[in-house]
Amino acid sequence: MTLATEVKKLTDSKPFYAVAGAGDFAVEKLRELPEQLQKLQGRREEVREVTRELPEKAKQFAGRAEGYARQFGDRAEEYAKDFPEKARGYADQLTAKAAELYEEFATRGRKVVSKVSGEAALELEEVSEAAEPAIAAAPAPRKNTRAPKSSAKTTTTA
Repeated sequence: MTLATEVKKLTDSKPFYAVAGAGDFAVEKLRELPEQLQKLQGRREEVREVTRELPEKAKQFAGRAEGYARQFGDRAEEYAKDFPEKARGYADQLTAKAAELYEEFATRGRKVVSKVSGEAALELEEVSEAAEPAIAAAPAPRKNTRAPKSSAKTTTTA
């Protein structure tokens, strides 16, 4: 197979478009990063206050957790019995969500590739037009390459 055939086969595949869509999504999120960092830097003091309160809150939570453990220890067996069924349900949901996300990325990728392909085609057209020789307004006159005929006739005397 030729390289062009292989490239065509690749670019017609859904995984190709899904990767292009995921890449476009990543670029979009990276562009948002500076704005997000500015927002977080503005919340620095708020974070410092919360971290000062963490040790006390952790002690309170630990005390409540011990009480809950004693209270619900008997229910642990019930939760353990239900766990496999719930895990299958969560796995099914996750599989459906992954398939949905894959489709979204493939759709996004198709849009990105068609946009970029269109832009590339326009650029190629512009480059090819610029590379063509300029066509003269009027054709240049032809040069006569034949030898001129003489006007004097030669006569032979016998």
